[in-house]
Amino acid sequence: MRDRGWILGAFAVVLVLVTWPAWRAVASAPPRRPDLPRPAGATACVAPVEFMRASHMTLLVQWRDRVVRDGVRTYVDSDGRVVTMSLSGTCIGACHTDKTKFCDRCHDYAGVTPTCWNCHVVPPAVTVAGGVR
Repeated sequence: MRDRGWILGAFAVVLVLVTWPAWRAVASAPPRRPDLPRPAGATACVAPVEFMRASHMTLLVQWRDRVVRDGVRTYVDSDGRVVTMSLSGTCIGACHTDKTKFCDRCHDYAGVTPTCWNCHVVPPAVTVAGGVR
């Protein structure tokens, strides 16, 4: 019974150490979303910005399926513009010309590693020395 103080003290120390990451996360500010450069010369994206932030992979998968399975190569956006369904040609090649400043910054922030570049070739404007980035 004389060790009750030591046991409670040790329990308190262990409790603090185990819950420290949670307390630290609660106390810190959330990381800022990366400030991405707007494409030069582009007036509008193929979908609203908020949709593209949240669901661009859904759109790209739909494009892939329509091109590969159905042979459809054009997409009509929300403004009625017709664009070619192409990751390398339309998205990266025409609008977002620097993959490291656009794609990679957001994917690093989100902690995801997309497999797009396993099949798609990075346009020459966004290839870095020593290989694809």
